[in-house]
Amino acid sequence: MIGTDPDTMGGISAVVGVYRSGGMFERFPIEYLSTHRDASSIVKMKCFATAVLRFFVKLLQGRVELAHIHTASRSSFYRKSVFMLAARLFRVPTILHLHGAEFKIFYEQECGPVRRALIRSVFDHAGHVVVLSETWGNWVRGITRNPAVSVIYNPVMLPRPAIQWNARVPGRTLFFGRVGPRKGVNDLLTAAARLKPTCNGLHVHIGGDGEVDKATATAAGMGLKNEVSFLGWVRGEQKARALAEASIYTLPSYNEGLPMSVLEAMAAGLPILSTRVGGIPEAVSDGVEGFLVEPGDVDALTERWRQMLQDEAMLRRMGDAARRKVETTFAAEAILPKIENLYRILGKATS
Repeated sequence: MIGTDPDTMGGISAVVGVYRSGGMFERFPIEYLSTHRDASSIVKMKCFATAVLRFFVKLLQGRVELAHIHTASRSSFYRKSVFMLAARLFRVPTILHLHGAEFKIFYEQECGPVRRALIRSVFDHAGHVVVLSETWGNWVRGITRNPAVSVIYNPVMLPRPAIQWNARVPGRTLFFGRVGPRKGVNDLLTAAARLKPTCNGLHVHIGGDGEVDKATATAAGMGLKNEVSFLGWVRGEQKARALAEASIYTLPSYNEGLPMSVLEAMAAGLPILSTRVGGIPEAVSDGVEGFLVEPGDVDALTERWRQMLQDEAMLRRMGDAARRKVETTFAAEAILPKIENLYRILGKATS
């Protein structure tokens, strides 16, 4: 399995973490190669070079029966293309697992004819392509002649027992993700400023890296110094506590695959306020597990948020529905067997 370092912030590492927690690395002889990590340029280059060297050595030794390659867009895709090509040269089957929220933008707007041909070739020659939603599946099928394209949702672990609603803080709204324009943080702050005069108890907890200093200054300039808290990147017990104490989870993104943060919030029984992008509409039905608005529609975001803040009974119903949706559709117990079935079909590993 090839992807970003498990300690790196982001969706791929979160998915791989669920694979580990769900027992896949015990049921199959998986060796994980990290191609990228959060560090200096020199450390990043060393990480990539080490992974390439180890992969080629194992290929030469005949010790690779299947390569499961997780990729996003841009530099992530180019790094993973090296492994795809090497596996192809050694006739090793591959699973190309697409996570990139902005892959369509990358392909259609940032790549010329030559690079688009390279991308198509990588998809065409994969043993199997895995995407995170039907929306992404339809798009990928439009650029590749490879018939082996499957939609397999991201898996999530269910907190057990279920979190009790009386432990939550009324008015607390939680956001996890890279702070910046793509995740809609400015829209979120603008909506919060509009709600402040009429919604007592409103407090937004923003967890993540990125343009934190800039967002902090923006929040202060909007008069939200007391209503917005920046948590930094959270994980482990801090993340579990944040999910247990919040009453609403929001992610007003402009582009997504199938965000792990939304699935984690749903698993924790939180109602969702998000946007109709990527695979989110397949996880959240508008008015059932939460509300969805169009990306960039701050007016709609504000009014739906106001509605949620003023109706605790509705929040409870939505939170319960969100957890039920995860139990039936996104729980690790439902998703991991689909990945493991591909391993059995494409490789020789046995459970």
